[in-house]
Amino acid sequence: MKINLEKIREQKSLKELIEFSIINIDKPANPTSFGVDTIVKKALGLRKSSHFGTLDPMVTGVLPVALNRACKLMGYFIGKKKTYVGIMRLHEEISKEKLQKEIRNFVGKIIQLPPVKSRVKREERQREVYSFKILEIDGKNVLFETEVEAGTYIRKLIHDLGLEIGGAHMLELRRTRVSIFGEEESHTIYEFLDAVEKNELKKILIPGEVISKILPVVEVKKEVIQKLYHGSPLFKKFVVGEKKFKEGEKICVFCREKFIGVYSVISHENVLGRAEFVLQPLK
Repeated sequence: MKINLEKIREQKSLKELIEFSIINIDKPANPTSFGVDTIVKKALGLRKSSHFGTLDPMVTGVLPVALNRACKLMGYFIGKKKTYVGIMRLHEEISKEKLQKEIRNFVGKIIQLPPVKSRVKREERQREVYSFKILEIDGKNVLFETEVEAGTYIRKLIHDLGLEIGGAHMLELRRTRVSIFGEEESHTIYEFLDAVEKNELKKILIPGEVISKILPVVEVKKEVIQKLYHGSPLFKKFVVGEKKFKEGEKICVFCREKFIGVYSVISHENVLGRAEFVLQPLK
């Protein structure tokens, strides 16, 4: 079953979208990620907002911000891959061939010690670098692109590479993708505020039903919706068609284009899953 996000956006009112949507902000340098949250929250009068993956103040790029009840979806997105483009400054000139050879040693599973100023506990942890490519070299400045596992520190990655090549530090960094959210569909803070002022916000909101691009979709029968709203587990007899999933797998439940919630699959003869998050109707 494929969910038509454009159809959902057209059919929902602005109030419904604000209650359960995501906006993909192109964060500029200087504001903190939490500062961007605050701007969005105040402009829309939200009860709550939360961003997917914190960026350092000087780092720019993709910063999806969840609105109100869409904040419940954050955990399903933040553990995904992230892509960055940046400029590193070499402390000594080396050949492109030698640099590429050293970079290959930082692709795959690596061990990182978080920076001193990080918010997490400073202990070594394993992260994966899926790709690390040189895009352009201008003297000691190197334009690079890297795709990494969530929680990988790019500045630390460049520092550790520098230890092998006579030193390197990061000059600029931009995040170009977080999970399914790319820079091509992002909007600057000024574009966002302009859309609010001109009553064109609906065009740039991403319905929370976009979770269907991350998790497998299960369709249920219309007559069971109220039972699910009232806390019933997801019985196998509620489901349209036969579905097989692994225990612990997360699935999103729809009735046609209507999102019901996210469920965790359990091993049971009659029950497919138990609710993690159910989107109750607006009152």
